[in-house]
Amino acid sequence: MIAAATEFSPQVGVAAACGAFGVPRSSWYHQERPAPVAYGPKMRRALPARALPATERQAVLDVLNHERFQDQAPGEVVATLLDEGSYLCSERTMYRILADNGQVRERRNQLRHPEYKKPELLATRPNEVWSWDITKLKGPVKWTYFYLYVILDIFSRKVVGWMVADGESAALAKQLISETCEKEGIVQDQLTIHADRGSSMTSLAVAQLLANLGVTKSHSRPYVSDDNPYSESQFKTLKYRPGFPARFGCQEDALGFCRAFFPWYNDVHRHSGIAMLTPADLHDGRGAAVLAARADVMARAYAANSIRFVNGEPVSQPVPHAAWINPPAVQSGAVTVR
Repeated sequence: MIAAATEFSPQVGVAAACGAFGVPRSSWYHQERPAPVAYGPKMRRALPARALPATERQAVLDVLNHERFQDQAPGEVVATLLDEGSYLCSERTMYRILADNGQVRERRNQLRHPEYKKPELLATRPNEVWSWDITKLKGPVKWTYFYLYVILDIFSRKVVGWMVADGESAALAKQLISETCEKEGIVQDQLTIHADRGSSMTSLAVAQLLANLGVTKSHSRPYVSDDNPYSESQFKTLKYRPGFPARFGCQEDALGFCRAFFPWYNDVHRHSGIAMLTPADLHDGRGAAVLAARADVMARAYAANSIRFVNGEPVSQPVPHAAWINPPAVQSGAVTVR
């Protein structure tokens, strides 16, 4: 049928011939498709007659890499040589030679930024590692701010020092750190203070103070947002607290809010990261007693009505024993577990 349709299609047309013989047009087109041509191996393109020979290409490359021209683009090199009565090749040919030699980039040695080591800090007790940062509190009108300085113990999450100021300065940071260390009774080589790389945090005045106090300083890596997680989390709790205003009318308003917030945060707020203890309980050593009292209440509730505990007898939570900034990866065979 396909052969018959093929025979009559030049006279009556493909559609009419296929319709008369009941042949799908797709089958006819498939039958008539020419066989693929078998090509041999790809032939290499002949070198144009006007192409530069290898010796001249090397001479052009040597000129481009010469100390005189290494800071200049090919267009400038061509213009300079023309002004001196010399012509080697076109600007495009210079770019082609540079590309063939992997030099279409900055050809001088470039400054490489140092590879900053990830801070790995472990606290197993209060006043071993502090984290501090500064956040802005919006003032009464647009583009006005007050600055809240906060020092946080990462083990207990307790805010051990804070200050509201009308500006950010190394002198204020130095004053706050000094007073907080004195209040907490910090001794030589006891404490590490971690911060990001703000101007106050990296200032010479703060660095000298920490050296005099025997306090180790630590900084986040540049442009890494999660190297100071405890301070960032505390600021989020502050700014999502009911009653936190869109703007503070004056510095006294900001001070009044913080005077109410930080006692609540330290003494009332049950923190999910420390077994729902308050930061003050863990910081002051009352954590074990609080958890033991909770376990006793749960045991009595289980004894009174065990059917309500579908998972069996409740297990008391352990006292938090460690807090990390960037815990190291643990190698388990070929798998890295974090």
